[in-house]
Amino acid sequence: MSSEDTPEQGSDRTPGPTGGTPSVPEPPRADTPKGPDTPKAPGTPPPSQMPSVPETPETPAPSPQEPSGPQLTGRQRLAAGLWPPRVTRAQLIVALLLFVLGLGLAIQVRSTSDNSALRGARQEDLVRILDELDSRTKRLEDEKQRLEGQRTELETSSNQAAEARKQTLEKERQLGILAGTVAAQGPGITLTIIDSKKAVEADKLLDTIQELRAAGAEAIQVNDVRVVANTYFSDADGGIEVDGRKVAAPYVFKVIGKPQDLEPALNIPGGVVQTLEKEQATATVVRSEKIVVDALRPAKRPDYARSSSR
Repeated sequence: MSSEDTPEQGSDRTPGPTGGTPSVPEPPRADTPKGPDTPKAPGTPPPSQMPSVPETPETPAPSPQEPSGPQLTGRQRLAAGLWPPRVTRAQLIVALLLFVLGLGLAIQVRSTSDNSALRGARQEDLVRILDELDSRTKRLEDEKQRLEGQRTELETSSNQAAEARKQTLEKERQLGILAGTVAAQGPGITLTIIDSKKAVEADKLLDTIQELRAAGAEAIQVNDVRVVANTYFSDADGGIEVDGRKVAAPYVFKVIGKPQDLEPALNIPGGVVQTLEKEQATATVVRSEKIVVDALRPAKRPDYARSSSR
């Protein structure tokens, strides 16, 4: 066979115009990766046309970091968890309701404790207290009627000047008794307090004076000291001072007033007599139809106050 009839390997030739066997061109070869053949899905583009996926750099594992600040103690962590407080609206409403409930219970307990003395009193003591209140009411009514009568006399009297002078003198005597500048006598009681252990203090005697005034006492004398509106009591060595004058036990109170009101006021449950007995002292009340209060106080002219009536 001649060289013209044998095509060279790797060259593409077409048949010439003369006869002979036509040669079939070989298809182009595609570069395939080495290795085992893998089936391809239909429509899959060749590897050269597939988009490249960028490689994700590997993230190194976090290394344990040392704390930047000082370690907190348990108490500091507890304080940080409690403050600032995180309060919701529902918690605020519940707290407000609990506050109102506690306030109401406190008021109820206080009112109950205030009335506990009367609740534990006997029937005779309650009747005595009611009688004392009735007596005070009647005394105020009598004073009201007396003042109204004086006004009527001044309005209807033919000699108003003489009537006015009469009432002025009467008022002066009453004010003198209250001020302690004149002596007084009348029905009342004598209260004797024996304090052998020196346990009675000045505040107990002051409470006694206040109780007697509330019961309608009009004139009071303690030992040889007249008690007036500005009288004060203070503790002293070996006794008690009244308006700066020392008095010693036994303390004798001469009181002018209605005995039926004065004695029950001292003997009520929790009153003066029971309080003095708790101090290991003895208190004795004696009624009398004639009590003389003769301790006097000097009349002092006020330095600045003047009468506004003309």
